[in-house]
Amino acid sequence: MNLRSPSLLFLSLVMSACAQVPAKATSPVEQPVVAAPEKALNLPNQELNTQLLYEFLLAEMAGQRGNLKLASDAYLDLAQKTNDPRVAKRATEVALFSRLPQQAYQSAKIWMKLEPDADQPRQATVALLINAGHLEEARPLLEQLIAGEEGNRGAAFLHLNSLLSKQANKKAVLELVKDLAKPYPQVSEAHYAIAQAAWAAEQMDLALTESKEAARLRPDWEFAVLLQGQLLQRTAPLEVPELYQTFLKAYPKAREVRLAYARFLVNDKKYEAAREEFQKLLKAFPDNAEVTLAVGLLSLQLNDFDAAETYFKQVLDMDYKDDDSVYFYLGQLNEERNQLDEAIQSYERVGKSDYFLPAQIKIASILVKQGKVEQARKRLHQVPVQNNQQRAQLIQYEAQIFRDAKDYKGAFDVLNHGLEKLPNYPDLLYDRAMIAEKLNKMDVLEKDLRKLIQLKPDYAHAYNALGYTLADHTTRLDEALKLIEKALQLSPDDPFIMDSLGWVQHRMGKNDKAAETLKRAFAIRPDPEIAAHLGEVLWAQNKHDEALVIWQSALKDAPQNEVLIGVLKKYTAQ
Repeated sequence: MNLRSPSLLFLSLVMSACAQVPAKATSPVEQPVVAAPEKALNLPNQELNTQLLYEFLLAEMAGQRGNLKLASDAYLDLAQKTNDPRVAKRATEVALFSRLPQQAYQSAKIWMKLEPDADQPRQATVALLINAGHLEEARPLLEQLIAGEEGNRGAAFLHLNSLLSKQANKKAVLELVKDLAKPYPQVSEAHYAIAQAAWAAEQMDLALTESKEAARLRPDWEFAVLLQGQLLQRTAPLEVPELYQTFLKAYPKAREVRLAYARFLVNDKKYEAAREEFQKLLKAFPDNAEVTLAVGLLSLQLNDFDAAETYFKQVLDMDYKDDDSVYFYLGQLNEERNQLDEAIQSYERVGKSDYFLPAQIKIASILVKQGKVEQARKRLHQVPVQNNQQRAQLIQYEAQIFRDAKDYKGAFDVLNHGLEKLPNYPDLLYDRAMIAEKLNKMDVLEKDLRKLIQLKPDYAHAYNALGYTLADHTTRLDEALKLIEKALQLSPDDPFIMDSLGWVQHRMGKNDKAAETLKRAFAIRPDPEIAAHLGEVLWAQNKHDEALVIWQSALKDAPQNEVLIGVLKKYTAQ
C-alpha cells in the first residue's frame, strides 16, 4: 500500500501553495487553458463573446506580467460569469499561486458546485478551509474524501495529521481526527492518526493507547512501534528496551526499529549494547556509510581504537558525503593513542566545513602539548574566519592556552586585545571577568558582568558569577543574594547556581538553609567545588566527620582540584 493517498497528497500540495510559492515554480498563468482529458465535463452553453475574450486575454497577460492580483480577480469574475468548471479550476490555481486564499476559496467553491462528484475541487476546498482554520466546515468534506479512498484509506489517515499540523488548536484537531477515524475501527492507520493528534494535544495516555492498538492491528508495522517507543521515552523510559527487543525478536529485519533501539542505547550511554545493534544493521546493510560511521564512533567511545580506525577507513572508501567529519574523528582517535603527529596529519585533511575550525583548534592544542606554544598561537592567528563567532572562538582558545599554563596575565591580555575588536561580544566579556577574578581585578569583573547583563538580560550565569563574587569577596551580601536569585529564576535547575545560593546563605549565617541548598545541588551534580562548599557549611555546623567524608570522597574523583585541596588543607590543618 502506498504511504500517501493520492487525493490527500493533492490536498497537501494545495496547502503548500497557500503557505508559500517555490522560487522556481512555473506560474499556472503561463500554461494554456485546457479541459481535463480524463472525462467529459458538463459544460455550459456559453458563447465566447468579445467581452469574455477580452477578460481571458486580460487575465493571461496580467499573470504573465506578474500582476497576480489582477489575474486572480479576472479569473474569479470569469468563473462566476461562465459557470465553466475549466475556468473555475484555472481561477483556483491562479489564486493559489498568487497566495490569495480568499479568492482561491471562492473559485474552489464554484468549481466544486460545477463538478460535485469530482475529487479535485473538493480537495482544494477542504485544503483552503483547513488553512484558514475552519475545521468544522472542512469536516464533511474530509469525511467524503476518506470514504472515497476505499482502496487507500490507510494512506489517507497517515497523511491526515500533516495536513492539520499547523492548526493552533490541537484539542480541536484531536476531536476532528477521532471523529474521522470512528467509522474505521479496523484500520490501524486510523488509530495511528489519533495517537499522533493526541500526542500533539499532550494527551499522552490516549496517544499510547491508540499507538498500541495500531500495533495490535498490524503487528509487523514499524511506524506504530516507533511511535509507541517515542511516547514511552517521554512517559516510561524503562519500558522502551523491552518494547524494541520484543519486536525485533519477532521481526529481526526491522531496520527502522533496530536503528531506533540503537540510538536509544547510545542516549542511555550503553555503548557496547548500542554497538552490537549497529553491527547487526551493518551486517544487513554492509554498504551503508552512516551505519559504518556509527559503529566506528561507538568503537572510539569504547576505546577500541583498532576497530574504530578500520570502520573510519571503510567509510572513506565508500565515498562518504562528509569526509571532513571522518578525518576529524581519525584525528581524535590518534590523539587518544598519543600519536600526535598522525593526529595533526588527520586534522590537516579537514577541509572548509563545519569541522574546519574545531580541527584548527585541535592542531593548536596538540602543538601546546608538544611545547610549541608560540607556533600554536601563530597558527590560531592565521586561521581564516567567516564571522565574529569564529573570531571569538579563536580568541577564547588562545586565552585558554595561557589559562592552562596559569599565566592569567597573559590570558587577560589576549582577551583585552580581543575585546578591542569585539567590544560587545558576550563570551569574551564573561571570560575576561573570570580571569579578572584570578588577578583580583574586581572592578573589571563587575564592569564586564554588568555590561554582559545589559547586553543579555536573560544570561543566568552572568548574574550568578557576579552574585557569587560579591558573596565571596565583599560584604555586599544582600545585593549578591538578589543577583543569585535572579539567576535561579532564569535557570531554576542549575546546580552551580544552587551552589552560589548556598554559599551566600552560608556567608549570611544561615547555615541550615545553606546545607539544604548545597545538598540539593550536590545530588544533581556531585562537582568537587560544590563538595568543597558543602563540606565547609557542614564544618560550620560542627558536623566535621560528615564534612570529611564529603571532601575525601570528592577528592578520589578529582584529585587535582585546587579548590578542594585548598579547603582540606585549611580545615584539616586546624
